Amino acid sequence: MRPQVTLRRLEDMKAGHEPIVMVTAYDYPTARVAERAEVDMVLVGDSGAQVVLGYDSTVAVSIDEMLVLARAVRRGVRSAFVVCDLPFGSTEVSDEQAVATAVRFVREAGADAVKLEGGGEARLSRIRAIAAAGIAVVAHVGLTPQTAVALGGMRAQGRTAESAARFAREAVAVQEAGASVLVVEAVPAEVVDVVLPALDIPVIGIGAGRADGQVLVMHDLLGITEGKTAAFVKRFAAVGDEMVGGVAAYAAEVRGGVFPGAEHGYNANEAAVSAARDALATPATD
Repeated sequence: MRPQVTLRRLEDMKAGHEPIVMVTAYDYPTARVAERAEVDMVLVGDSGAQVVLGYDSTVAVSIDEMLVLARAVRRGVRSAFVVCDLPFGSTEVSDEQAVATAVRFVREAGADAVKLEGGGEARLSRIRAIAAAGIAVVAHVGLTPQTAVALGGMRAQGRTAESAARFAREAVAVQEAGASVLVVEAVPAEVVDVVLPALDIPVIGIGAGRADGQVLVMHDLLGITEGKTAAFVKRFAAVGDEMVGGVAAYAAEVRGGVFPGAEHGYNANEAAVSAARDALATPATD
């Protein structure tokens, strides 16, 4: 079994220019896939709202639903560093609410760190409060899906002077507030490259150039997600098609009387068959 990935290990990887691999997982099977593939970080993302629970957006998922997913992932991960998204509405009210939510994910799901989106003043206050409580925080700036409507929709950030300046300020600010790792989503690589030298913490990109590491949604990279995916997604397998093909083949054999065959059942001796026949022939008694 490989050594446990810790924050210190992630910092060492950044310092040694060793790319960090992060992937999402939402249940025990996907957690085991991530662990067996020896990724460095596993994110129990609120993207599970869409790819696992069938919601239209990430904002619909509840704390309790996220905790179910997170506990399942924790049971499947042995060495990777587990990060849990704090869902929309679970940190917005106050620092106290944010700390209480973060504590639940550490205590009930065994999270190594929690992730918050945004770099505005209120979010910085939440980061400071959670970090002060002794819980590692992964910040998330650039495109922040939970508040994408306020950003004009699910679109890349940092492509205008104003947006790029905001990204740069927020990236440095979340580090100063106490974030241990930063996820940058959908920001041009050239803009990210300008900001990277100002950041001492590991930076994980998704549609943001090479950064110190990369994260993708498990279902996107395996080709399970239906329909169009984001421009930054690369499909490394066609698992979804294989799954559909397998189930369709099973259905065809059931309908055609091919499955199950004799090899898929169990043998019974004649005495057992006779006993079952006699039991039906004998009237029941009180």
